[in-house]
This record gives sequence, structure tokens and C-alpha cells, in this order.
Amino acid sequence: MPAKSEKQRRLMGAALAYKRGENKHPSDEIKHVAESMTESELAEMAKKPRSEKKSK
Repeated sequence: MPAKSEKQRRLMGAALAYKRGENKHPSDEIKHVAESMTESELAEMAKKPRSEKKSK
């Protein structure tokens, strides 16, 4: 399930980068999120949701 807001998506992306070793100086919040979720969960949350076209 993708993140519900852009801010949440960015947090998950930063935690994913930390978990992969790309972010060497994360905040405590990012460390906590990265340690509490798996890499696949973070990737799922960080991905951008598809925009759904509404048919009329």
C-alpha cells in the first residue's frame, strides 16, 4: 500500500535509502522507521501511487 501523503512517501524513501546504506547521517526518526520495517515494506510505501483516471 503506497503512502497516503507526499510527506509520508518522502520519509519512507529516506528510511529505505538508510536501510540500503545510501544515507549515512539519518535523523533518529528515519532510523526508527528503517528498523521497524522491512526493505520491501519501505519500498512499497515509498512508491508513487498511480493516478487513477475518472471516467464520466
